[in-house]
Amino acid sequence: MGDFKLSASLEGHEDDVRAVVFPEPNAIISASRDATVRLWALRSTSAFSWSGNIACHASSFVNSLAYYPPTANYPEGLAVSGGKDTIIDVRRPGAAVDDNAEALLLGHSNNVCALDTNAEGGFIVSGSWDGQGMVWRVGKWECEALLEGHEGSVWAVLAYDSDTIITGCADKQIRVYSATGKPLRLIRGSSDVVRALCRVPSDHPSGAHFASAGNDGIIRLWTLEGRQVGQLVGHESFIYSLASLPTGELVSSGEDRTVRIWRGDQCIQTITHPAISVWSVSVNPTNGDLVSGASDRIVRVFTRSQDRLADAAVIAAFEDSVKSSSIPQQQVGDVNKEKLPGPEFLTQKSGTKEGQVVMIREADGSVTAHQWSQGTAQWISVGTVVDAVGSSGKKVDFGGKEYDYVFDVDIEDGKPPLKLPYNLSQNPYEAATKFIEDNELPIGYLDQVANFITTNTQGATIGQQSSAPQSVPQGADPWGQESRYRPGETSSTPTPTPPTPKVLPQTTYLSIKTANLATIEKKIKELNESLIAEGSKDISLNSAELDVLHALMLQLERAQSSSKPTPASAAIDNGLALVTKLITSWPSSHRLPGLDLLRLLAATSPATATYQQNDNGVVDILEESGVFGDMDRANNIMLAVRTFANLFETEEGRSLMDRSFDKVRSFLFPIPLKSTTPPVNMTLTTVLHQQIQTLLAPLMPSDATSPTNSPLQSNRNLLIALSTLYINYCVHVSTASPSSPSTLDRAFSLLTPLSALLGLAITVSSPPGSDGEALYRLLVATGTLLSSAGQGKEEVKTAATEVFGLQGLLEKVPVREARVKAVVAEITSLLR
Repeated sequence: MGDFKLSASLEGHEDDVRAVVFPEPNAIISASRDATVRLWALRSTSAFSWSGNIACHASSFVNSLAYYPPTANYPEGLAVSGGKDTIIDVRRPGAAVDDNAEALLLGHSNNVCALDTNAEGGFIVSGSWDGQGMVWRVGKWECEALLEGHEGSVWAVLAYDSDTIITGCADKQIRVYSATGKPLRLIRGSSDVVRALCRVPSDHPSGAHFASAGNDGIIRLWTLEGRQVGQLVGHESFIYSLASLPTGELVSSGEDRTVRIWRGDQCIQTITHPAISVWSVSVNPTNGDLVSGASDRIVRVFTRSQDRLADAAVIAAFEDSVKSSSIPQQQVGDVNKEKLPGPEFLTQKSGTKEGQVVMIREADGSVTAHQWSQGTAQWISVGTVVDAVGSSGKKVDFGGKEYDYVFDVDIEDGKPPLKLPYNLSQNPYEAATKFIEDNELPIGYLDQVANFITTNTQGATIGQQSSAPQSVPQGADPWGQESRYRPGETSSTPTPTPPTPKVLPQTTYLSIKTANLATIEKKIKELNESLIAEGSKDISLNSAELDVLHALMLQLERAQSSSKPTPASAAIDNGLALVTKLITSWPSSHRLPGLDLLRLLAATSPATATYQQNDNGVVDILEESGVFGDMDRANNIMLAVRTFANLFETEEGRSLMDRSFDKVRSFLFPIPLKSTTPPVNMTLTTVLHQQIQTLLAPLMPSDATSPTNSPLQSNRNLLIALSTLYINYCVHVSTASPSSPSTLDRAFSLLTPLSALLGLAITVSSPPGSDGEALYRLLVATGTLLSSAGQGKEEVKTAATEVFGLQGLLEKVPVREARVKAVVAEITSLLR
């Protein structure tokens, strides 16, 4: 059996190709950080040429992809994609880019980084940075099961069969579930983040059922019972993707620029790419060809068939591009040029294994890398090693000052990167805090920024820079994936842990403004057509109203690129009237996109806070819509709460939310303080039980032992939205007059729902405290309230401790994140 060779290079993406699937010999699907999904069709088998068309536009990076095989209901199959905008897009592969999707699956609150499907079981499974796995029923398009228990990002999902799902997690563990979400097995044994999973062919000599791989650069072979039966070693960095060939072999790709073919426990071929990362690899089950997606924006097809090889000139051009590619020095570790062999080594010594890499010092002083090919029995040039940007030891000028580092940090799509200057003499937390304050970023970024600085300057001393990468790719994930770990590499002298700056009190308002405007507009039009088809033309939108909708979208699109509030205008005023119709006249099942628009308007324009219809403002309109009483529409409730939180973005909105405090509290927590104050001698468990049962009654099921019917339990985004709203109310209290009696009253009123929500976040989530974002926000809100209650601060602290058992709650907080640990310590200090 021969080696794989290049069959085609498919160019068209404008950024990293993050995911590929190869469902049919004549069709390839790819997803990219350029926010598109492309369908590549084989135009000619004689010249073996492909054409590519955009199948889907997203609002941000598309990072994951899967294919649902053809069925009677979906004869073309379905392309499933997800990414940074948290939406899972499901559509027919052959549909035009402007056609409606079959479904848009909403439920994740962070980047969707893993997808898989099972046609026999009729489901899609997804994994996300939010720490959740979800199972979606095809056709119903609803989440029918949560895969709970993860303590980090769910980087990999595998629909092993119609009854079994496997996940790989940033907490280094593999979990096996039933398709109904029941945990079956926890598999330990990986030494680092698990990023990839695949089935192992039944005839594999190891007898394994599936394989895993990740940041430690090792492929591990497992049985479903959790027994490791083998491991494959060869990659020199993170492994991002795994697949199996019809021949019984395995394929892998990773950060070391390679695709590797494994037969048994041996690597039999290494295909080096002229890129930094080979993000994804997929195999066509019919002809055994494979496709890769890489950071150089190119999709490549490789084949063993002589009939499907690219022209000799194309293959030669590919090989030349590998030879001439630049390899950042940080990717190969420290290189002592003086001890490297010269070019004569390449003719005098043979390699010991496929894929072995040696460094050669050329006559001109440069360093080249060469890889051993077992198939050709020769060393192949795979690039030239170059210094990393900023690794020269020279100071970098920024803002008239010199720094050891100036990092580029991408925070938002469509905007230039922010500059993060840093000197080795600085405390990383101080530099991170200044960066966040200077750029008006959420304080929740603090740990991520500080940890990035520490990671990327480890081993460096004043006057000597490390060779760490100098920028954070946009959307950098929360588990240190940008540090480019090298297997076998040991760290230098441990970096002392810097002192943590104070987080409390929070002084800035938070909002939730991410949105895909094109998707919202398309969904409204789709629902409008369905209303007309169902005979409800009286409440549908006419052509003039559709024009109003489009004008509103253009206004919101302009607002997304501006940091200033959007003043009142005809587009905004008419748009608010239209949105009011959508959220009050349309059926509850159709109101989601209208509520989403109201959320965006609340953060965009002060006109939202002053808008009136029949003497009702936006708060009254939401109340009369009945959204808070519809327990079957958790996403509707969540978007309404996000609207309240976003109103704090404008002065007019803050004034409205201040005036409406009692009314808003009555929607969400209708029990007054005096009726829920327990005797001081009650146990913490009793307090929590009473608070959750009474205060959260509107959002919990009548039977608290049946959490699957609870909006708060089944929709973590609702809990995050509530925590964001209460952070904003606490920040508002902190800016009020400290001598005002109303400040103290408001503080007591806020302490009641905060303690209940905090208890819920700790005790109801699975495992307890696993929802780190909601937990952290609730802790920050509580700490802000305790530190900003004016002259009644001591009374509030006493009530928090003796009435609501806050100290006992803090002792039960699972400390899995540095930021959580820091804020718990601050609150504990405040209570002393």
